[in-house]
Amino acid sequence: QVQLVESGGGLVQAGASLRLSCATSSRAFSRFPVGWFRQAPGQDRDFLAAIDWSGGNINVADSVKGRFSISRDNSKNTVYLQLNSLEPEDTAVYYCAAQIYNIASPRSPTSYDYWGQGTQVTVSS
Repeated sequence: QVQLVESGGGLVQAGASLRLSCATSSRAFSRFPVGWFRQAPGQDRDFLAAIDWSGGNINVADSVKGRFSISRDNSKNTVYLQLNSLEPEDTAVYYCAAQIYNIASPRSPTSYDYWGQGTQVTVSS
């Protein structure tokens, strides 16, 4: 039983920041690797960032490195994605995903079995 819920998206102007949250009620959440992805209309689902259960192994896509960062607070059963210096090209639905065991390819969406419904981020110019 793994349910993920994203929140924190919205409509912002270019240059603004948002913090997205991925929350779960699972007591085993502290052991889950978690990834963030985004998908724009007509586009593939692209990897953004991933974090392991301890927070010691982090991956961030080159395309957003320096602007986006990932963190987790296991006491709150929540993983965060901080979005800074947003641009109109960042407009997409943002998803979090989790797996219940260690994964070899955290940048691949096929590595995850559990997904949230997504939160919309829209950046205007």
